[in-house]
Amino acid sequence: MTAWMPWKIARKELKVIGRKRSIISYTIGLPLLISIVFPFVVKNQTGNGIPATLLSTGVESIIFIFVILATFLPSTIAAYSIVGEKVEKTLEPLLATPTTTGEILLGKSIAAFIPPVLSTWTGAAIFMGATDYILHNAGLGYYYFPNLNAGIMLLLIAPLAAILSIEIAIIASSRVSDVRGANQIASLILIPFIFVFFAEAEGIISFNIPTLLIFAIIVLILDAGLFFASKSIFNREEILTKWK
Repeated sequence: MTAWMPWKIARKELKVIGRKRSIISYTIGLPLLISIVFPFVVKNQTGNGIPATLLSTGVESIIFIFVILATFLPSTIAAYSIVGEKVEKTLEPLLATPTTTGEILLGKSIAAFIPPVLSTWTGAAIFMGATDYILHNAGLGYYYFPNLNAGIMLLLIAPLAAILSIEIAIIASSRVSDVRGANQIASLILIPFIFVFFAEAEGIISFNIPTLLIFAIIVLILDAGLFFASKSIFNREEILTKWK
């Protein structure tokens, strides 16, 4: 594998993605919407007399919503980069080149990874800054963010979750012939992340450092396993000769 080939494929994919307004709008819009709406919720709660110290224990859970976004957003890009190109008759020329399967999948994965993760980090940064401002003015006395828990969620779990989503989307895209079907299959990965979010909200688990690190290790193991699965399932010869 030549180092420059995946980046060349990724740059091409990013240019194509940049022309898809629907993908760009929600990739940027959803994290931005959450980063604006939830600080208003926090401000409203402080106005209702809830102590800032009590609110600070809850706002950290909102950071996990950005993890869920990092899991959800890459799947559409990854699915489109394979199924969408097949529909538009632009995938076969790439598959017919001497470029290896690993180079193709890595390049497409990079393109599906970068915009959602950067968008998620940007939205989370806006949320944390706004929340710090609100809670500090409400009497917390210190800036709650950034902290180690949020750092583990955003800098470790979120990227690993994005990779997991991309790998599942690649596997789904290799088996179905339409973008919607690939998206529906890939979206199933949201279920365990949503379960973790509600489990924390109900007090079943806590977003402490050991729990977050264990969760990150689990996602990392899944990433490693699905990497080899996606590479073996993605059969370029079958796609070239049998996909209709």
